[in-house]
Amino acid sequence: MLAELLSDPELPDEVRELLCRVPLVDLKPGYGERAGLLRATGLEKGCKARLGDALIAQGCVDRGIPLLTRDKDFRNFADTAELK
Repeated sequence: MLAELLSDPELPDEVRELLCRVPLVDLKPGYGERAGLLRATGLEKGCKARLGDALIAQGCVDRGIPLLTRDKDFRNFADTAELK
């Protein structure tokens, strides 16, 4: 989610330019619905499930792309979906 990465108001211009050159993953039809259901499943289990995190996780799940992160909140999605 490029929008999430560019949300930092203190992001240096060089980093912003670099991030804008990274290839983006196309979203599959029904992405929003699946992301909403993924988030709902996490919330139902009492997990922290932020919308932005659910959107990122679903994009990775849809394309079979592993998610590299230091954010431990994504572990909830790894248990709920097939997030690597």
